[in-house]
Parts: sequence; structure tokens; C-alpha cells
Amino acid sequence: MRHPVRLFALLALALLVSPVAAQDKIGVVATFSILGDFARNVGGDRVDVTVLVGPDSDTHVYTPTPADARKIAAAKLVIVNGLGLEGWLPRLVASSKSKATVVVATRGITARKAAEDGHGHDHGDEADPHAWQAVANAKIYVANIRDALIAADPDGAASYRANTEAYLARLDALDRDVREAVGKIPPERRHVISTHDAFGYFAAAYGIDFIAPQGVSTDAEPSARDIAAIIRQIKKQKIPAVFLENITDPRMMRRIAAETGVKIGGTLYSDGLTAENGDAPTYIAMVRHNIKALTSALSD
Repeated sequence: MRHPVRLFALLALALLVSPVAAQDKIGVVATFSILGDFARNVGGDRVDVTVLVGPDSDTHVYTPTPADARKIAAAKLVIVNGLGLEGWLPRLVASSKSKATVVVATRGITARKAAEDGHGHDHGDEADPHAWQAVANAKIYVANIRDALIAADPDGAASYRANTEAYLARLDALDRDVREAVGKIPPERRHVISTHDAFGYFAAAYGIDFIAPQGVSTDAEPSARDIAAIIRQIKKQKIPAVFLENITDPRMMRRIAAETGVKIGGTLYSDGLTAENGDAPTYIAMVRHNIKALTSALSD
């Protein structure tokens, strides 16, 4: 009879210990899915990550809920992109009365200006928040998250550093693969149309020219003049493909494709990941999906 008693005692002990272990995790809120993926890769099993703007959703136009305020109030760290992406965030943090540390993941990145698109489209003078589209910048995001987690949880410093080192190695491999893939595309075909101006950092890093009728934010529709200018540019430059985005309405791009006869090259993931069963459930999967779609459409 001793064995059943011993087993019962062990089970009771496990029930007592497990909630404590869960409570010991660092509560982290990330504003959107890409930041959440970075935080999970750095934090590992020492963090409990909650994402406010979920899969296939648009952070630019997100409307926070009372539940979001409660999540922030309960967090120790709130990881944000900054660069004007989360315009709704300051009021949300204030309403939550949270004492969480706000971590700006883009700290140290030189922001691209929307006016730098070089195509004569009036996208204003706002900062482009999509810095994660260049893998070199993603490494800065990850390092900032690592440093914030170490400051919040010094006991986990060795774990955070090891996780970061391993993840940065994967990002280095990703960057090399993207450069190799782009190198196989004929230079004269490295021009595409995307829905909104989300790929400026990617363009600068890898040499593919992105032209978009919408600016860096999706909260304003392009004018008829903007769309007409894009159509003229497609015809003049013989741009080989237009791409849909997972966070935007596809009707405008389908119209442009129909009026120009240019093929739709597929869907690019710009501002948000997919659910686990989608094409881009992680940042690395997102970049790999995008470069595969681009090379497939542009190499023909």
C-alpha cells in the first residue's frame, strides 16, 4: 500500500508546485503578433506572452478593448513597436493604470521616412514603423527585448542570453537566404506593387522596389489620382506583378491587376502573422513565405 500513498503524495505536491511555477513567469504584453513571436523566442519558458492585435489583424487601425487594459495592468513588461504604429496605445496604458515597463523595441533603429519612397506619391513625412521588414532591424528588436527581460528578471539572464544567441543565429541564416534568393532575380524585374507602403525597409535592405498606392498606414484610402499614377507606372515600367496583403482588402489590387493585365503574385505578410496553421505563424516563416512568393512571381 505504500506505493499508492507515495504516488498520491507526489501528485498533491505537483498540484501545489505547478501554480507557483506559472505565477513565477514574467507577464509580457506585446502589441502585435510579430513582437509576440520575438518575445517568445527570447523569453522561452520563463515568460507568459499575451498579444493584443492577433493573427491577420491590422495594428494601424486597431480598437482596444477593456480586456486589453486589464491585460496591460497585469503585465510586468509591455513591448511596443513605436515609430507611430500604435497610436491607440498611450490612452490604453493610461486607462489601465499599469506599472509595467514599456519597452520600445525599435530603440536604436534609424527610422525611414514615408516620403523616401522615391516614386512621387504623397505619403507625407511620417516615420515608417515597419522596421521589422529588414532582418538586420529584427535583430535589434530582439536585443532590446533581451535587455528588457534581463532587467525585469535578472535570475533569468543566462537563459535570455542563450535564447537570444540561438535566435540571432537563425536570423543571420534567414538574412543570407533572402539575399541569395533576391540575387537570382533579374535586376530589371525587381519591381512590385503592394497594397500599402510596408516594405520600405525590405526594399532598402534587399534591392526590390516596392510601389504602393497607400502610405505607411492603412487608415486612409488612396485617392483616384494615386491609383491612376500607379497604373501608369505599371504600364511604363512593365512591372511584372502586384501582391495582395493579409491585413488589407484585396479589391483595390485586383482592380489594378485587371486594368493593367499584370498577374497577382500572391499574398505578402506585412504587419501581422497568421494563426498556427497558416503560412506565416512566426516571423521567420513570414519572411521565408514572402521571399518565396516574390522570387516565384519575379523570376518568370
